[in-house]
Amino acid sequence: MKVSREQMAENREAILKAAGRLFRARGFESVGVAEVMNAAGFTHGGFYGHFKSKDDLIAETLAYLLRTAGRDLDFKSFVDQYLSPRHRDNAASGCPTAALAADTRQQPAATREALTSAMRRHFDGLSKAVGGKRAADRRRAAIGSWSAMLGAVILARAVDDPDLSDEILKETRAWIDAK
Repeated sequence: MKVSREQMAENREAILKAAGRLFRARGFESVGVAEVMNAAGFTHGGFYGHFKSKDDLIAETLAYLLRTAGRDLDFKSFVDQYLSPRHRDNAASGCPTAALAADTRQQPAATREALTSAMRRHFDGLSKAVGGKRAADRRRAAIGSWSAMLGAVILARAVDDPDLSDEILKETRAWIDAK
């Protein structure tokens, strides 16, 4: 039975969504192809009709996640949402950068390029949302704020003290608000 192009595209997107959830929850190396395919509702055998390799799946998934990540560029609401306990506690559905940036540095060039391109677009968007008269000042604020937010979420997820985790998020939000 031949599958239509539309159905192939829908199946591929289902695989990318499943891989995105699994990779964000556990990292690239802890998730196998068979597990991704099972989570997407397909057999392992269908994988190679969509991807050349697991490395290809990783690169395509990261590009997909970063392309489809909703970014509310009202800066204050974006910061509040990003530095929230809800976001911290839901890595599998949260920011792909916070979940996967450390793993990405050890991936092939295509995966690193997906992250690099997304960061350029994100900095451009944030530069328009932050305050400042000069473009260079806005870009500096965008990069600095994003880096602080990203680091805060990574640290808040990593520590085993819930009070410290909450404090990391709260104080980073206060620091950004004071800028």
